[in-house]
Amino acid sequence: MRSYYKSFLIGSLFLFFSGYTQAQDESSKLYREFNLELELSNRLFLNEGSYPGQERNYLSAAIQPEYYMEWANGNQSLKFVGFARWDQHDTRRTHFDIRELYWQRVKGSSEVSVGVKKIFWGKTESVHLVDIINQTDAVESFDGEQKLGEFMFHYSEFTDFGTIDVFVMPWFRKRVFPGRKGRLRPGSTDGLVIDSRDFPFESSAEEWRPSMAFRWSHYIGALDIGLSYFNGTGREPIITDLRTFNAVYGTIQQTGLEVQVTTGSMLWKLESIYRQNDFQDMFALAAGFEYTFGNIQNSGVDVGLLGEYLYDDRDDIALSGLQSDVFTGVRLAFNDTQDTELLMGGIFDLERSTELYFVEAERRLGSTFSAAVEARFFENVDPSEFTYVIRNDSFLQFSLTRYF
Repeated sequence: MRSYYKSFLIGSLFLFFSGYTQAQDESSKLYREFNLELELSNRLFLNEGSYPGQERNYLSAAIQPEYYMEWANGNQSLKFVGFARWDQHDTRRTHFDIRELYWQRVKGSSEVSVGVKKIFWGKTESVHLVDIINQTDAVESFDGEQKLGEFMFHYSEFTDFGTIDVFVMPWFRKRVFPGRKGRLRPGSTDGLVIDSRDFPFESSAEEWRPSMAFRWSHYIGALDIGLSYFNGTGREPIITDLRTFNAVYGTIQQTGLEVQVTTGSMLWKLESIYRQNDFQDMFALAAGFEYTFGNIQNSGVDVGLLGEYLYDDRDDIALSGLQSDVFTGVRLAFNDTQDTELLMGGIFDLERSTELYFVEAERRLGSTFSAAVEARFFENVDPSEFTYVIRNDSFLQFSLTRYF
C-alpha cells in the first residue's frame, strides 16, 4: 500500500510541473489541461460519541489534482485524478487514492480504456443498488457516493441497438471504515474497531480473483434502460453476525436492472438487483419518481419533488439498513450565476421507528471558490438495525473549495 501512496505523490508532482497550464500545440495536435481543487472542511457532531476516543469536532483538508491530455485528433487520451485528505483526529480518514489514471482510445464505434477508472451506474436518488464496479470510499462519505479508483480493462461498443460495455478487473480493493477516533463507524462499547481489511475472502485467490462485468444500455424514446451482470468479489462485505460484525468478502453473481422513463416534467425511476452467493441470496429494489416545477413564478427557480420506495430482503444484516423504507425529498435549483443548489429530505422506516434526515447545499463564490453545507440527522434509530451503531453521529459539515 505504501507504494500506492508513493505513486500517487510522484504522479501528482510530475503532472503538476509538466502540465500546470492549459495549452494546445497546433503542430502536434496535443491538448493538455490541468486543474486543481483544494478543500478545507469541518464536521461538527451534535452528540458525544458512542465509543471511547471519539471527538465532537473534526477539521480536515483535501487536495484533488486533475490532468487530461489528448492527441491523434482526440482519438487517444490520458486522464489522471488524484485525491488525498488529512483529518485532524481519524488516522484512517487521512488517506490517499488514485481516483483515475487511464489511457483511452476511440476507433470508429468502439472505445478501449486501460487503467484506474471510476464508473457510475444508477438512476435513483437515495441509493444506487446497481453501482457495483468501484469500491466505496467509506472513510470519505457516509452515503456511499464517494468511490475508490478501480484498475480495469474497459471495452465499449456503440451500436444502433444500444451500448455494450465489458469490464475485466484483475484484483480487488477492500473497504476501509473510520478508525478508533473516527465517527460514523461500526464498533463496540469496549472500543473495538472494526477493520474490514481483516475480513477473510471466500475465494482462495483472495484479492487476486478477477471480476468481470457486462452492461447493455439504450435509449428508446422516453425510455432509458440498462441491464448489467457482475461476477466476482462483492464490494460490500457480507455480514454473517451483526452483533460481532463478523463478515466475509464473498464471490457473488449480480444481475441488475435500471430504468428511467421521462414523461414531461416527471421522471419515473427504478433500480433492482438480484445477488447470489454461497452465504446469502438477496433481492433489492428502489423505485420512485421526480417531478419538477420549472421557473416558479418566473423566478428562474426549479423545484423538484422526489419520492422513492426502498426494499432489501436481507433484514437486519444489510449495511444500508434499508429493508422497507420510504425516501422523500425536495431539490431546488436556482439557475443563477453562482450555481446555487439545495437538496433536503429524509428516509423513514415503514416497519420500525428509524428516521434519517439530510440537507445538502452548494454555491459558487466568485469564479474560484465554492461553499458547501451537509447535514445528517439520525432519529429514533431502532436497536435491531445496523445504523444503531452510528445513532449518536448526527453532524453538520461546512466546506470551502478553491479551484485553480
